[in-house]
Amino acid sequence: MSRYEVEAPALAVQAARRAIESSGIAAGDITHSVTVSCTGFHAPGVDFALIEELGLSRSVERTHVGFMGCHGALNGIRVANSFADANPDAKVLVSAVELCSLHFFYGWDVEKIVANALFADGAGALVGVFGELAEPERWRVTANGTFFIPGSDDAMSWRIGDFGFHMTLSPRVPVLIKEHVPAWMEGWLRQHGLEVGDVPTWAVHPGGPRILSSFGEAMDLPKEMFAVSRDVLAEHGNMSSATMIFILERLMRMRAPRPCVAVGFGPGMVVEAALVE
Repeated sequence: MSRYEVEAPALAVQAARRAIESSGIAAGDITHSVTVSCTGFHAPGVDFALIEELGLSRSVERTHVGFMGCHGALNGIRVANSFADANPDAKVLVSAVELCSLHFFYGWDVEKIVANALFADGAGALVGVFGELAEPERWRVTANGTFFIPGSDDAMSWRIGDFGFHMTLSPRVPVLIKEHVPAWMEGWLRQHGLEVGDVPTWAVHPGGPRILSSFGEAMDLPKEMFAVSRDVLAEHGNMSSATMIFILERLMRMRAPRPCVAVGFGPGMVVEAALVE
């Protein structure tokens, strides 16, 4: 936690500065700050560093999304979307920062060795405004969804131990995805007037290569749909919550066709989704 207190704010500030500059919105005009992290705690936290280093208003309204794992950025985006929908003047900064390497496990536990191999450090950020005020080329979050897979309590966990946080990732995860996710996803899409075939772009959090392949097989989607997710995993590792922002940024730069569905899996096991148009 001592290292997290030193390193996490500086990394978050770098990502948030880039996001604010890209948005064209002045830092002092940000009305809400949503921070996301599951790899460390301290108070005052990362949100204070953003205020001090970036010149955010000292009246900025702060919310922290903590300990929600790989889908945490989608939770943060849902919170930001609610703020913007409730207040057309809202300008919301979402900042996700993770230092997974602080929790590197020393030993021969197979599950933890897998976690060691997958997880990495990173930070990502975005700025959101009320949808009708956004420029046409900007992406809009139009819906959010969540589903707690039954009987999955032990499939993915993240617990505080004496020598860092302990991650467990059960080999049952791909099976749970195949058994439960398609029916829920199809039903959720239908609520918004869409079928799976109507979605040309998928931003799937790469918890690991098997999660991507299992989701693709379950949804009957070609592996090419997940090229960006695989590239981000290969180049940066699984940066937990920050990873989704890397994927969305890359898809936006590519001018990927919309609608896009962003999907992440986290402790529980829980599926989080966002519809972006």
